[in-house]
Amino acid sequence: MTAQASDHGAGSPRDSLRAAADTMRAVRERCVWSQRITHRDLVPYLIEESHEVIDAVESGTRDDLREELGDLLWQVLFHAAIAAQDPDDPFDIDDVADTLTEKMVRRHPHVFAGETATTPEEVLVHWNAAKAAEKRTRTSVLDGVPRGMPALALAQKLAGRAAGAGIDAPVADGPSSEAELGEALLALVGRARAEGWDAERALRERLRVLEQDVRSAEG
Repeated sequence: MTAQASDHGAGSPRDSLRAAADTMRAVRERCVWSQRITHRDLVPYLIEESHEVIDAVESGTRDDLREELGDLLWQVLFHAAIAAQDPDDPFDIDDVADTLTEKMVRRHPHVFAGETATTPEEVLVHWNAAKAAEKRTRTSVLDGVPRGMPALALAQKLAGRAAGAGIDAPVADGPSSEAELGEALLALVGRARAEGWDAERALRERLRVLEQDVRSAEG
């Protein structure tokens, strides 16, 4: 850690975040490995760190969660440090934070702009209205869904978007709890394994059909 980063390490949470950003910038500038890393190179690490946060939430300790959140934050700082060196369109962690703050203020008018929301459902109305205003250039409810998500997470995301277009994804009878759903999903994967099928591919191919149905319905 640089002397500058150490000086900022104590005090307010903002000072701690600044120290982390300063430390990342020093690593980017002085570490020969970090100097060569691109946004694309970092993607596998970002995915891995995200899953480690999930593990910490679901089965780890408080110390595990604190550490893994820090590792995930480091990925954000790393991407921002890379972006700051872009010769054509640079931005840094302060730009990222400012954009985030503006978005969160805009999407919470019941907190920052005098609107009223007394239930989670009313909060969602404000949130969706703000998102819709931001995304006027989008032509489909499916726009903006990251296709790199694991198939099961992608299926849940697309099913929700499809419902917004009036297309209902198939609903299976049977499970009445998350635990029973887990059992059913594992049983389906077991069947796929026994048959030599690729469960991930099978779901992705079915999702392509769902996407086609949604886009057809949208005209």
